[in-house]
Amino acid sequence: MTDTHGEAVRADVWLWRARFFKTRSLAAKFVDEGRIRLTRSGAESRIDKPSRTVKPGDVLLFGLAGRLIAVRVLDCGERRGPATEARGLYEAVEG
Repeated sequence: MTDTHGEAVRADVWLWRARFFKTRSLAAKFVDEGRIRLTRSGAESRIDKPSRTVKPGDVLLFGLAGRLIAVRVLDCGERRGPATEARGLYEAVEG
């Protein structure tokens, strides 16, 4: 796998690659609804467009299936791989 640190990827693509959603279109719809908060360099904002980018170091906060999920992006990834590969794209953030 090529090192993608320092690069950025669309929010919907990253959520799909990290296996939070079964399809990219479901991820895009979720992002469109403005249900994700992004913290980058200490500044918090809401991601409301699937084309907004996320990059390593960003923290994402969103509710999914009745749970509050807070993760730090570790890598952008290159593809939607198996679950073990997807878990390497992020780490849980303790709130």
